[in-house]
Amino acid sequence: MKKSITIIVAAAENNAIGKDNDLIWSLPNDLKRFKKLTSGHSIIMGRKTFDSFPGLLPNRKHIVISRNKNISFSDEVTVVNNFKDAIKVTGDDENPFIIGGGQIYKLAMDIVDKIELTRVHEEFKADTFFPKIDDNEWELIHEEFNEKDERHQFSFTYKTYIKIR
Repeated sequence: MKKSITIIVAAAENNAIGKDNDLIWSLPNDLKRFKKLTSGHSIIMGRKTFDSFPGLLPNRKHIVISRNKNISFSDEVTVVNNFKDAIKVTGDDENPFIIGGGQIYKLAMDIVDKIELTRVHEEFKADTFFPKIDDNEWELIHEEFNEKDERHQFSFTYKTYIKIR
């Protein structure tokens, strides 16, 4: 079985993804898309990303990467110290998702097969950024533009990239 590992991220035009360990914007349709794509799968994240959650996300296996070998959470959360172990503990999940944060995304760029990017069409002040997507390494295979409206303060585009092999 070949796993297809996917990064899922929402990033501004300047690649901003967060500030003070929180999201910078609220896009309800993007949150629904995140839920739809990741539901039933393993989600791999850094400790700071996990700390920013209000609680466990239903119907997902939570895997937290931390340098701290003594950290632990509830029994529903698997803690590992590196990416190799994170992928190993996804078990038979053929499509685990990397969900952040900035350092984890940087480390993951070389091992992932796909990027599900929500490009928010605005620039923001931030302290956490998504790495630049290299057009020589990634091919854009799908785009879907969403106009701002009464529920979405900014327009955004869903973009799907696959690694060029």
